Amino acid sequence: MIRKILITGICSLLANMSVQGQSPSVASNNQISSLLKVDYKSLVSRADLDYTEPVNKSEAGIPVGNGTMGSLFWTTPAQLKMQVNRVDVFSSNSATNNFFQRNTEYCGGTAFADLDFGTSVFNKPDFKQHLSCYEGLATANGKGIQTKALAWNKEDVMAVNISDKREASASFMATLRMLRMPVTNRGNHSAVSKISIQGRYIVLTQVFKEDNYYCASAVVMGIEGIPVTTEIANETTVRLLSTSGQKDFTVYIASAASFDPSTDLTAEAIKKLEDAKKLGFDGLHASNKQWWTDFWSKSFVSLNSPDGEANFVEQNYTYYLYVMAASSRGDFPTKFNGMLWTTGGDLRKWGGAFWGANQSCLYNALFPTNHLELMNPMFKLYTNAYSSFEKSAAQQWGSKGIYIPETVSFDGVASLPEDIAAEMRKLYLKQKPWAERTQEFIDYAETKQPFLSRWNWRKDTTWVAGRWPVANRGEGAYSPVNHIFSRGAKIAYQYWQQYEYTQDLNWLKERAYPMLKGMAEFYRNFPNVKKEKDGKYHIYHVNDNESIWGGHNTVEEIASMKGIFPTLIKASEILGLDEDMRPVWKEFLDNLSPFSTNKNYPDIAGQKEFWVGALPPLIKGNGQRKPDGNTMPVWFFDLCNLESDPGMLKIAQNTYDGYFPDGINKSVYPYVLSKLPAAGAMLGRKDALKYLVPNQIRRDPAHEVMANRMDVSEGFYTTNIQRLGRAADALQLGLNQTAPASPGGDLIMRVFPAFPADWDAKYTMLSRGNFLVTSSIKKGQVEFVELRSQSGTTLRIRNPWPGKTVVIYRNGKREQNKKNDLIVLDTQKEDHLVLVANGKTPDQFKQSVN
Repeated sequence: MIRKILITGICSLLANMSVQGQSPSVASNNQISSLLKVDYKSLVSRADLDYTEPVNKSEAGIPVGNGTMGSLFWTTPAQLKMQVNRVDVFSSNSATNNFFQRNTEYCGGTAFADLDFGTSVFNKPDFKQHLSCYEGLATANGKGIQTKALAWNKEDVMAVNISDKREASASFMATLRMLRMPVTNRGNHSAVSKISIQGRYIVLTQVFKEDNYYCASAVVMGIEGIPVTTEIANETTVRLLSTSGQKDFTVYIASAASFDPSTDLTAEAIKKLEDAKKLGFDGLHASNKQWWTDFWSKSFVSLNSPDGEANFVEQNYTYYLYVMAASSRGDFPTKFNGMLWTTGGDLRKWGGAFWGANQSCLYNALFPTNHLELMNPMFKLYTNAYSSFEKSAAQQWGSKGIYIPETVSFDGVASLPEDIAAEMRKLYLKQKPWAERTQEFIDYAETKQPFLSRWNWRKDTTWVAGRWPVANRGEGAYSPVNHIFSRGAKIAYQYWQQYEYTQDLNWLKERAYPMLKGMAEFYRNFPNVKKEKDGKYHIYHVNDNESIWGGHNTVEEIASMKGIFPTLIKASEILGLDEDMRPVWKEFLDNLSPFSTNKNYPDIAGQKEFWVGALPPLIKGNGQRKPDGNTMPVWFFDLCNLESDPGMLKIAQNTYDGYFPDGINKSVYPYVLSKLPAAGAMLGRKDALKYLVPNQIRRDPAHEVMANRMDVSEGFYTTNIQRLGRAADALQLGLNQTAPASPGGDLIMRVFPAFPADWDAKYTMLSRGNFLVTSSIKKGQVEFVELRSQSGTTLRIRNPWPGKTVVIYRNGKREQNKKNDLIVLDTQKEDHLVLVANGKTPDQFKQSVN
């Protein structure tokens, strides 16, 4: 009887585990696939950083973060150094009037932290520094010193455990230093930093104020394991002192930030620190190990090739995921220009704004990684600022819906006085000559941030008679990032893609649909969209990304409209909303101007047809150029891929060929921001993966990649991984491409559509339709395709073995054979499917992945 009860209980437990989407063996082994047993630790550890000598500059340090708080760790001979950064600290907001010179506003930084051993310890041959990506643990060892550092996944606390084997009298000092002098004033902006001692803790606070704006941060440091004394060294520095030889101890650094002046941030940070102390370093390490183990088990990519290029790509792909997990789990996205890794204070090139194209490098590749939580900060930013985007559409452009600028503050877009807004509309829509702008408008613009899109026409000038006089960049209201609307469309399309990946109807209704509708209504009501004698809607006086200003039917904006309107209509049908508006939107879509091509330019009309940037008239730039290689708008909106209309696909291939007149080979190095590798993969170009992806990662030999695989391509203190995000996007498209033939259409999956014949690969990734897909290719042959249906959607997949019969196993049982080119299978939620070629069985492909 007891045995019967036990068996019944076990069966019940197994059934519950199965309901959660994994077979019992999968759940117990933390494996998604029933065929691949993945040694995640071995695989992820290939991405580790290992230094045998100190780096020669701080930007090359080792990154450690918990998604909100983080730092690079670097050394001088006597010190282990950090700059504690956060994603939610901003000196000013969108309404500021005090940062009217470029690159002067600051953000992110909270304190310098130095761990000083009093004598030279971090030198060769005793030096070794290592990052374990699998555990999120950084170590730095020197002469008589061993350190371990982590950022706690549950609270904003960093901990450094130190084993000091030096003589008992050896000294140790832990210091917090301000990022600037105690009081900094710019107009009515103030940045006030204070140091203090709270019992056994030292504290550094910052408060930023301007008009009604408030932001503050606090950093608290304490030490457990050795007796300490506290000391204010000078007006900017506070420190903890001790003798540490022959002791093991831990330094804790906690931080907090808020936009609410009533929050006691010091108390909040102390509470976090004391919570961490209760666990101790070993407890924090155990908590983090579990978090990172769970993180890595959600997906993987394993690559191999005889020349090592595939292995190099895998290593950097895994590292990209580590860095994003360490920096993108807070209330705001990690910023492209420095992320959590700035080391020279909180100034950084390009300032505090979020630049859409650059941010996309970090966030476009995250969906297939099955880490949608890393997308949340980006979505929070745009959703929270939605009302400001509505107002800016009306005030700045006289339109409806929403306007999301290319460059935007963390709080969206500032409201304008109505008289300024009225004049701005006339100037920006070319309804009023720029030369006739009023003095009131000039004076209002004088103090605005020139990196924000609406003020980007402003040119930095020299100080004259106590002022920075307003000047423009030579083309009226036009600039690199004003008159760009496609960024909002791309953001809205990512909201739609989130629905496709998750099949979450609540997300579609509450979050995605307002974005899609807002962008469509903006375009439909934009005053410079006009239906002309040809019966087509044209758009005028708009940019094509940064290099074409004030063009007609720019490829960016036409692609955006062709992507947004059909998707909105599909979403409307799914949700049963706005039925009366569907004919209106369809009429606009059906009569939208086609893409402009070289056939519109007589002097190049004889060439094979390709897409061009814009038609005349335009203010600045070359309308005959191909789509911007850093944005590739036609490729972004599912307008051209291997499922597309053949005519569309032919133009896409012609256009793509034009970027590489000498072909694609190992001497071609794509730019950091380039989407050409991803666009090539989308078109099935194996050479794009074989050559462009590795070379985008390594950069042209003339440009630096630091020891931590990051670069400073954007200027001073802009430590970033933009190129790794772009390369990850391309790699994923080469491994698995699930896309519709046109926006909003049925999703069709292809496995290994653009994969080099001499590369081997295994992967688990998330696909649109909410399938977890595992597959393997060896010596150019697909071995199997394994899928877990997480939402019960219909699977449409191109035959992985063209012309051959496919054997389909469902939930462990052989179900049917199919020989179609397009295989269509209905699924139920939690169905487990395995596809193999005729004559093979799933068991033949059970294997370990190390």
